[in-house]
Amino acid sequence: MNNFEQSPGPGETAGDEQVQPADQMSAEINQSAEIQLPEVLPILPLRNTVVYPMTVLPLSADQPRSIRLVDAAVQGNRLVGLVAMKDASVETPGPDQIYEVGTVALIHRLLRAPDGSVRLIIQGLQRIQITEWTAEEPYLMARVQARPEVTVDTVEVEALNRNLLELFRRLVDLVPHLPDELMMAAINTEDARQLAYLVATSIRMEVVEAQQILEADNVADKLRLLTRILNRELDVLELGKKIQTEAQGEMEKVQREYFLREQMKAIQRELGEEGETQVVEEYRQRIEERNMSAEAREQALRELDRMSKMPPQAAEYSVIKTYLDWLLDVPWAKVTEDNLDIKHARGVLDEDHYDLEDIKDRIIEYLAVRKLWHERFEQREGDQEPDVLSDDSLPAIVREEPENTGQGAILGLIGPPGVGKTSLGRSIARALGREFTRMSLGGVRDEAEIRGHRRTYIGAMPGRIMQALKRVGVRNPVFMLDEIDKLGRDFRGDPTSALLEVLDPQQNNTFRDHYLDVDFDLSDVIFIATGNLLEPIPPPLLDRMEVLELDGYTETEKVHIARNYLVPRQIRANALLPGEIDFTEDALRRIIRDYTREAGVRNLEREIGRVLRKVATRAATGEREKTVVSAEEVPGYLGKQRYYFEAAERTETPGVATGLAVTAVGGDILFIEASRMAGKKGLTLTGQLGEVMKESAVIAVSYVRANARRFGIDPGFFDDNDIHIHVPAGAIPKDGPSAGVAMVTAVVSLLTRRPVKSNVGMTGEITLRGQVLPVGGIKQKVLAAHRAGLNSVILPKRNEPDLDDLPPEVREQMTFILADQIKDVLDHALGEPLPEEQAHDGEREESLALTVETTEDRVRTS
Repeated sequence: MNNFEQSPGPGETAGDEQVQPADQMSAEINQSAEIQLPEVLPILPLRNTVVYPMTVLPLSADQPRSIRLVDAAVQGNRLVGLVAMKDASVETPGPDQIYEVGTVALIHRLLRAPDGSVRLIIQGLQRIQITEWTAEEPYLMARVQARPEVTVDTVEVEALNRNLLELFRRLVDLVPHLPDELMMAAINTEDARQLAYLVATSIRMEVVEAQQILEADNVADKLRLLTRILNRELDVLELGKKIQTEAQGEMEKVQREYFLREQMKAIQRELGEEGETQVVEEYRQRIEERNMSAEAREQALRELDRMSKMPPQAAEYSVIKTYLDWLLDVPWAKVTEDNLDIKHARGVLDEDHYDLEDIKDRIIEYLAVRKLWHERFEQREGDQEPDVLSDDSLPAIVREEPENTGQGAILGLIGPPGVGKTSLGRSIARALGREFTRMSLGGVRDEAEIRGHRRTYIGAMPGRIMQALKRVGVRNPVFMLDEIDKLGRDFRGDPTSALLEVLDPQQNNTFRDHYLDVDFDLSDVIFIATGNLLEPIPPPLLDRMEVLELDGYTETEKVHIARNYLVPRQIRANALLPGEIDFTEDALRRIIRDYTREAGVRNLEREIGRVLRKVATRAATGEREKTVVSAEEVPGYLGKQRYYFEAAERTETPGVATGLAVTAVGGDILFIEASRMAGKKGLTLTGQLGEVMKESAVIAVSYVRANARRFGIDPGFFDDNDIHIHVPAGAIPKDGPSAGVAMVTAVVSLLTRRPVKSNVGMTGEITLRGQVLPVGGIKQKVLAAHRAGLNSVILPKRNEPDLDDLPPEVREQMTFILADQIKDVLDHALGEPLPEEQAHDGEREESLALTVETTEDRVRTS
């Protein structure tokens, strides 16, 4: 409640006020002592402070109850009763929590701070005794009466007075912050009572002892209490000075660091804290034993010296201790030796993953370079035979480059979920014999997650890069950064930009974490970043990575993966034995076709697990016969079929075309639907389309209108009709230019009443001149068409080189039409050639134009 604390003693500043020594205030004190004491006074409880009569002190108040009391007193007679609290931990003291003897004080000056608190300069006048409490709200009020001291000028009082002055002089000599003017004020004080209060205000003591001095009625008793307290304080100070003198005698003058350490040892021996010295020495020994970099070792010793000079109770002591623990736990030099056996690596990769030849070849290439480097350059010292590649055959600039050894690698595995990106990282680590660690970047928005917090912040800690290295215990692990395409940015920073230093081979050998604040070499780490899409990754970050795309699996590949990897793994996961369950190939194909529609195999493994759990349930009830799951039995385990080949059904009606797209979960097909209705040249677009896709739709309609005669469409049709283009699955955002040719095909199909072939999928960007431009993600789109049962795909002609990336099985089963103009697309998609472009004079216009429909026919057709 009332949080008053005593500021520095006389002669020292408190806020903006200079506290005057007692001799300068004596005239004012004597004048104020004549003020008549009221019957009822407001009472301010003081926390850890006792105010004496005949003294001037600064106080501060920051709690509402205290501020209200001060404001009321200033508006009145400026008198207030100051009484110490018995227990300083009590938040809102009542009459039972404060003493009964205090001091009535006069408020001389009041200052208001910007934070709402007030600062006071008060003058103690005389002692008071609380006789009755009259109020507790809005602040404490009590009836008081004066309690004068008994002063008798005797020889004993004179002796106590002189003894107190001598003890106080010794104290002033030993305590640097007590000014000499304070001693002069004590010498010039003739009143024994005033001397007692001056000394009591200047020395350090407990509240209980200070209250005893205030409550003592006899001045001689006050002097005796002060003499005992001063003697005790002098013993402590003189012992400290003795310790300092002894420590100085044991040191050589030129060894200042050794002197400070021994001085601290002597103090700790007196305080019984010798264990802290042992802690410091243990840290010093660990620093010497760790093979740290020169910069890190220098920083660790600097921080250790700071810690050795602090008491363990200091707040910064634990901060420095935590920082040293981090510096010592980081793997500065510990590495794992790479297994450079090429055959072993190939065997591990083939054992863990089917296909993915590009990825496996890249890892084998990395191992081959490491092996040659190790054999030809790292082991040259002591070799008797000349090197296969002599330095003389290299350019001078290459011979002088010692750092870029090609040990680190930054791979970017981009592909839909379930194609094996994360598990591939584990296989790479196993093939190399390295440790494996990973961190997910999905949703990370704080730059400090990557680079760490600066140590000036409360709760600071290193970034997740250094945390992972500490956890794995070596400096050259295989480090997987999952979901790199899902990084965010906000007011806390841009973690994507922070990753530039981590993933740049020219910079990460001097990576500097904000918390550790020393360089750390990340060039030996193999970083593998994974993501679903390339587009969200900023180009500067993408430029640092060697991108390897995993576009998904064909049905045959999924069957092989399920047979050799997923089924055995799920058998073990569901506590079954290999001889208790088996799948026919047709059963696996039916699960793939009718119950999953994905680029990877994650949902396929879940469906296999569902089947095995039902088999495990029967086995747990005592049925031990082997179960062979056939294609006909799959619905009994998994329920009704979930996915259908619906392209034929959807494209029966004119105005529907099958497009191909790339999503975060791989390639997929999408249906473009067009409809017409009575109106005035309007165009409606639905299906949660992005800006680029909306522009493609506008371009498609504009192109059809501009070439209406060529397609056999009445040019006046658009004057009385509106076009509506819809892309189903409206809850899913869709964007991109690759649906342009599908939109043109859907509109032409609608207006010419010719349905699009049901087995055809298409992709490509369209221009206003009817040119088909290339697009990306060809492999993922073709695999999606293959999964959906389409056997013919229309692609831009300039995408022909992308067909080399397709699996041979897909190339054999599908037909590819390479289109350069939209006419090539329409000729194949609509099943019959379009009529030639008509002359502008309108010749044969009647035979090619559509019959004008009545308003009723248009409404019914829409």
